[in-house]
Amino acid sequence: MLDEATSALDTVIEAAVEANLRERKVTAIVVAHRLSTIRDADEILVVDQGRIAQRGTYAEISREGLFAELING
Repeated sequence: MLDEATSALDTVIEAAVEANLRERKVTAIVVAHRLSTIRDADEILVVDQGRIAQRGTYAEISREGLFAELING
């Protein structure tokens, strides 16, 4: 489980960490606020007030719902 693990990293190092995790073919649960951290995730869970409000790929959940509202303002 990675809780904001890349928040203090620049984008180059963040990409290297993500590539390393992909190469290892492991399951990682990532808590993130930075969109670049989750954009390529297999599945994203949007949590609102302790409950899963939405789930899917970035493309799926960015079309409508709470996640779309968050990223589109």
